[in-house]
Amino acid sequence: MPVTLHGSCRCGAVRFSCDSHTPQPYQRCYCSICRKTAGGGGYAINLGARSDSLKVEDPDQAIAVFRAEIRQEDGSCELSTAERRFCARCATALWLFSPEWPDLIHPFASAIDSELPRPPSSVHLMLRFKPSWVEPQLGPDDARFDLYPEQSLEDWHRSRGLWVE
Repeated sequence: MPVTLHGSCRCGAVRFSCDSHTPQPYQRCYCSICRKTAGGGGYAINLGARSDSLKVEDPDQAIAVFRAEIRQEDGSCELSTAERRFCARCATALWLFSPEWPDLIHPFASAIDSELPRPPSSVHLMLRFKPSWVEPQLGPDDARFDLYPEQSLEDWHRSRGLWVE
């Protein structure tokens, strides 16, 4: 049975819950979008959850959507398909939804109020975009990637026996 995660924004206008098979907060993303919208430490941590389990309490309709422009190597920009939900009152990053993976949402660990398990190691991704002031806190078993790792969130959890049935 998956773990139910409970989350909220800083001001309390939005509360949500979702079921996760992958509750380990192991993945640290250093891309400029995650860093600037959710990552005060120079990175953001995304979890995985089933999109069909999302329940939202938003009586004042405070949730807003942000779709980032992604700058390409040639300088052109492309609008991301990913929808980052945040509270329009306090700007708390809540979760990300991408239509390429309609069965999933990715809550930001920083918005989760439930106790999360401590991961045995971390994956540092998108390090190519890390600002110079950020010194990644690398553990002995941590993996590092300039861009995205090939191993999915699900595969990482399953390969370590951490997938929650």
